[in-house]
Amino acid sequence: MARSFTEREKENIKKGLQDACKRSWTQYGYKKTSVDELCREAGISKGAFYLFFESKEALFCEVLCSVQEQIRQVASRAMEEQKDRYGAAKALKLIYREYDKNNFLYNSNTTDFTIFMNRLTEDQIKKIEASNNVNQQLFLDQPYLKLKVDADMAASVIYSLIMNIKNKDIFPCNHTETFDFMVDHLIDSLYE
Repeated sequence: MARSFTEREKENIKKGLQDACKRSWTQYGYKKTSVDELCREAGISKGAFYLFFESKEALFCEVLCSVQEQIRQVASRAMEEQKDRYGAAKALKLIYREYDKNNFLYNSNTTDFTIFMNRLTEDQIKKIEASNNVNQQLFLDQPYLKLKVDADMAASVIYSLIMNIKNKDIFPCNHTETFDFMVDHLIDSLYE
């Protein structure tokens, strides 16, 4: 007979699986992350895994959206604390640092990420797209920020800045300092 988990155990196991997934995805990628290893780290059987997630992809989808939500909350707090373009700059710097810790956020053009996306259900794809859309609006929908440029241009510049993380290993200077310099010099061109 299968052992049942208390609500507290369920919460801890689910969090353990998500944390293990995040670490493994960052270190090894989607394809090389096995459900067996995630279960071993969380201290559960492979059969018990399916009490928490319907598939490996469901776990990865939840981790991706959860990390994006956490980043959005950190950035939103920074912008609420300083309701001007400098708050937006601080939020961008925080986002960049989180991307630096979680390479699966920006490695979307790899074969590994393509394999992951190809295995998602339509609902999971829509969930990820919705999360991406909310993130994109963060710097455009603040009533205290007035753009100096077209919204599409601002979104493109912000996205380009953050995606520079893909080149971090080839910069002759520290990539975080480089990013901060670019943000500090571009923020006045984006917002009044």
